[in-house]
Amino acid sequence: MTAPTTPYTELGESLGTDFFSVRDQFTDEQWERFTDTRKFVDHEVLGEINEYWERAELPWHLFRRLPELGIVGENIEGYGAAAMSPLALGLVHMELHRGDGSLGTFLGVHAGLAMKSIAMCGSEEQKQRWLPSMSTLERTGAFALTEPDHGSDSVALETTATRDGDGWRLNGAKRWIGNGTVADLVVVWARDTDSGDVLGFVVETPAEGYSASVIPGKVSLRALWQADITLEDVYVPDENRLVNARTFADCAAVLATTRSTCAWMALGHATAGYDAALRYAKERTQFGKPLASFQIVQERLVKMLADLTGMQLYCMQIARLAEAGKLSPTVAGLAKMHNTRTARSILSEARDLLGGNGILLEHHVVRHWADIEAIHTFEGTETIQTLIVGRDITGIGAFS
Repeated sequence: MTAPTTPYTELGESLGTDFFSVRDQFTDEQWERFTDTRKFVDHEVLGEINEYWERAELPWHLFRRLPELGIVGENIEGYGAAAMSPLALGLVHMELHRGDGSLGTFLGVHAGLAMKSIAMCGSEEQKQRWLPSMSTLERTGAFALTEPDHGSDSVALETTATRDGDGWRLNGAKRWIGNGTVADLVVVWARDTDSGDVLGFVVETPAEGYSASVIPGKVSLRALWQADITLEDVYVPDENRLVNARTFADCAAVLATTRSTCAWMALGHATAGYDAALRYAKERTQFGKPLASFQIVQERLVKMLADLTGMQLYCMQIARLAEAGKLSPTVAGLAKMHNTRTARSILSEARDLLGGNGILLEHHVVRHWADIEAIHTFEGTETIQTLIVGRDITGIGAFS
């Protein structure tokens, strides 16, 4: 089964997932971002991404197309960044992940974490120095927070920053760092050995004492490399310390801006799974008639559509709240928790509806089925998001 080749705006049945007509609420800018990204995914990504995913290779030529689409830089104003509205930003990530999770996550790490760290925590001089070249992908970014012994408990990070003359020495280890082996600029979060505060630094690679290796054996987001990073007396000049990153709360503020994006990512994966299952059910003949003619198949497709529509409404509302400046980290966490969990269910159903063909990459579903596992986990697991929301509604913290 091949991906559709007709542009989204001309392919009426592609809008079949929009059962509640949410597209009627898009502005011209949002519609343009949406359709441009949809065409890129349909015409350039879907025809070849399986090969890169299977070989665990980076599709650099696809990454390099992102600045040409004008979608690098999230909602950052100026510096050549995309300056997208919250809804346009969500739609772009939804469509990229409908194509491939590795592609969308590459952009999420580079722009949503590395660029946003600089935009939110850097001085004006630092923004001018780094953001323009990152907006064009002349330089690639990474975000180094997670450590081998500190995943969900990221606030307990052990990487240290020690004053050394006019700079700092960084020591420690980081794990699961997207782009860590290929990035030119790595935002490293480390604890000041004097004050105990968590500070942010930009390490420009190559740097003496900085080493990174690709984590092998990964079966999710295979066309994106995550790294183990070792920092051994890495010297960072004081001019590379993000001046407004003074505590872990500043790091958490960056993470909070990307949590809602995860809900849109999950929606993209679920949409891909539902579209593939519906198309397959219409085309596949068994017992003398299409699978779609059987009652149990129709019931399962309708349940998938109902769940998918709920995910869309979650995303639309968090975009509205973000545009009004009212989106809280807890609400974003609830949306992330709900949508990644629901996407896992939809993709499991889609894989099953395709029968044996469901495990073949050519039908795309199994790639999304594997990739949603990473999105379900990063930016706060379902368990952690549940406890955060639970604390909010009960006033009782179930963890430190």
